[in-house]
Amino acid sequence: MNTKYFDLINQTFYFPQEEFTLNKDNLMFHNIDLMKLVEQYGTPLKFTYLPQISNNINKAKGWFRNAMEKHKYEGDYYYCYCTKSSHFEYVMNEAFKNNIHIETSSAFDINIVEKLLETGKINKKTNIICNGFKRDQYVENIARLLNNGHKNTIPIIDNYEELDLLQEQIKGKFQIGIRIASEEEPKFEFYTSRLGIGYKNILPFYRKTIAENPKVELKMLHFFINTGIRDTAYYWNELGKCLKVYTNLKKECPTLNSLNIGGGFPIKNSLSFDYDYAYMVDEIINQIKMACDEAEVDVPNIFTEFGSFTVGESGGAIYKVLYQKQQNDREKWNMIDSSFITTLPDTWAINKRFIMLAVNRWNDSYERVLLGGLTCDSDDYYNSEQNWNAIYLPKFNKEKPLYIGFFNTGAYQETIGGQGGIHHCLIPQPKHILIDRDENGILATEVFSDQQTADDVLKILGYTNNKQTNNKE
Repeated sequence: MNTKYFDLINQTFYFPQEEFTLNKDNLMFHNIDLMKLVEQYGTPLKFTYLPQISNNINKAKGWFRNAMEKHKYEGDYYYCYCTKSSHFEYVMNEAFKNNIHIETSSAFDINIVEKLLETGKINKKTNIICNGFKRDQYVENIARLLNNGHKNTIPIIDNYEELDLLQEQIKGKFQIGIRIASEEEPKFEFYTSRLGIGYKNILPFYRKTIAENPKVELKMLHFFINTGIRDTAYYWNELGKCLKVYTNLKKECPTLNSLNIGGGFPIKNSLSFDYDYAYMVDEIINQIKMACDEAEVDVPNIFTEFGSFTVGESGGAIYKVLYQKQQNDREKWNMIDSSFITTLPDTWAINKRFIMLAVNRWNDSYERVLLGGLTCDSDDYYNSEQNWNAIYLPKFNKEKPLYIGFFNTGAYQETIGGQGGIHHCLIPQPKHILIDRDENGILATEVFSDQQTADDVLKILGYTNNKQTNNKE
């Protein structure tokens, strides 16, 4: 009878897979022995496998290059990294090895851009696409970047007031884009995205404020929908409406030469994940070319802003099962040595699922369990794996420690969880390591941040701060 954990995985999914293999009883991730990491660094442990960032960037570049060659598409392709997915320097350092561009979301992003320029990670040829709702500090920072000579900075107009705010502070002529406020899927609680300007209002806005404006040059139309790039009637319908706006605008605006289709490539969240990236890119390029040919206008350069796709599949977390609680005749709780609220907040906040697998003991028999975190919050749990609506793991055995891994967690979790901050029930932030390979493929690891100590937490809370007082006589 097939009762081993390996048998369960093997008969449920295609296994092994590109990034997941086995070494006897232990799980390998990109040929990294995860149990060796556990032995060296302990748990709980977060890790970032840096080469995967470059791998995904270059995959996407290849898909767009092949589609453009196939359809004899005469525009260029620009890969932008969406910084809000992860602002960390180690992510930027790896991403910008690949001749890409950057998309910003808020004021402090511009300070990061300036640091990248200072250190030579990016240069004056790098396009800086400035998205988001812009208030005083963001506008001031964008203006500073342009006034200091970075002419490839393109603020994307999100509302009618922003253009005036920018013109007040930017010296000389500058380029802009306009974001389309896409219509949302029927399941949403609202009809139109809060971001951007409505389809029907873009051409009148251009005629009124941009067409005769000697200081502004419209370069880009920006399009993005919340559900991402998916092969659905909704996506293709919204793309079609966007292309209608683009071709009509292009006929009146000769400087318009770029279409930004935003982000939205999904990442692998299950061993049964099935998404044909090459087909989607091919069809997008085909649709854009057909629309432009029919309207008899030049095809635009294509910009994308992939964030989660860039960094998500580089991240992971490993926990130890500390104890098993049998709460009734049906429910067994495996308690991990950390908190989901602290380390994987999307599992708690938006019920997101990541790939979850046992790290060791694959040749042991399995059982159905629930996973609980260390906080005293009833919401600190993880209770279902994609496709199963349950979690199956090797049977708990106090004499044989069990370790479990969550994979493709590299986007948003550190920033939402608050790297280096205060966490729910004061559960400490785990140790985080960076994993890289040298030019010969030799693995190298380094500690990015140690697990928080009591002193770290008490300092943030104010208990050990050196408080200064001014005593006036």
